[in-house]
Amino acid sequence: MNLLDWLFARQSSIKPGLERIQSLLELLDHPQSSFQTVLVGGTNGKGSTSATLETILRENGIQTGLFTSPHLTRFAERFKVSGQEIPDSEVIQALKDLKPLAEKTEASFFEIITALACVLFKARGVQVAVMEVGMGGRFDSTNALDPVLSIIASIGLDHMQFLGDTHAKIAFEKAGIMRPQRPTLTGATGEGLEVLRQQALIRGSGLHVLEEDLQFSGLANGWEGISVTVQTPFGTAQTQSSLMGSYQMRNTALAVSAALALGHKVPERLQVQWPGRMEQIHWNGKDIVLDGAHNPEGAQALVAALQALGIEKMPVVFGAAADKDLSGVTETLQQIASEVILTRAVLSPRAADPESLKTYISVPVQVAATPQEALDLLPEGRSLVAGSLYLIGEVRPHLLGEALEDRERWQ
Repeated sequence: MNLLDWLFARQSSIKPGLERIQSLLELLDHPQSSFQTVLVGGTNGKGSTSATLETILRENGIQTGLFTSPHLTRFAERFKVSGQEIPDSEVIQALKDLKPLAEKTEASFFEIITALACVLFKARGVQVAVMEVGMGGRFDSTNALDPVLSIIASIGLDHMQFLGDTHAKIAFEKAGIMRPQRPTLTGATGEGLEVLRQQALIRGSGLHVLEEDLQFSGLANGWEGISVTVQTPFGTAQTQSSLMGSYQMRNTALAVSAALALGHKVPERLQVQWPGRMEQIHWNGKDIVLDGAHNPEGAQALVAALQALGIEKMPVVFGAAADKDLSGVTETLQQIASEVILTRAVLSPRAADPESLKTYISVPVQVAATPQEALDLLPEGRSLVAGSLYLIGEVRPHLLGEALEDRERWQ
């Protein structure tokens, strides 16, 4: 068994708690202490917020690290230094060195890759690492790090079997990344925000909230991106981002506010690379929009963004994990669907059987056994592929003519 097979075999085991990751980092002589950390949690938007903040920090001349999950196509996508993926050979060597310690501590898949990110970032001389939280916050392995600033992008209903079945319960888990005397920024609203307020008081973290002390306005520039103006206690800024979709205004405003809170300038233009989120790819005479909207809140944001771009109806390819709120997502996506083609990510054991999804669909529906077959069924013009990031991760390399890792995906 090669190293990646050994690592990926540990995906199906999710064990709450910080004891193993703390022990692993101690055995590694605390590589995370060599750089500053920003933790970015939340239900939706944390990846885009992380990518935008890293871009701003890099534009300020900082040697940045960016840790995100899941990867779309290649394992090494999870580890970037100053905007570039760390070469496979470097990742594999570090993983080889880490393996005996991981086995000694019985670390899980996500605990191992969190520690791996810390080792890689230390070796590369990273100054500030933007670390996307995997799931929740309180027991997520990234919470073994000590952030100078925390971001909770949003609170929605996802991973309910682990985090709880209400916004309040999920907010409590995500509040675990707050730190005393360190700022926390959030775009949460409603019941989730009220829990974050309570936890910020208990934990002694200063909470800064979008549309309260973090004021912003934005403009969607069609398929060219967005413009955002932000006014905060830390300063003001105006920028244009290459990210598309009106929902990216909140994520961008959070990232800009975080950069200002850390004392950095914000460039007038941001070229943010965040594949698979409102990403349009031209393929065989078709314009395919990719978006990893896999829960109701994400689907609502996506539909609103597409409608703001003047799209009324379009064919939709959809597939998602069986443990998601599939009726809630499909109900929303049908608002813009002229037809739905149901499929599944072939490499994801968590994927829902597309036949089982037909009961949720009230527009014309087809079923395709694979994502590639689904793409072939699409007519010319613009179409949408939405749902699981694992689905997006199988579609995207097919559209771009790239190789795909042939390995089952759980996390």
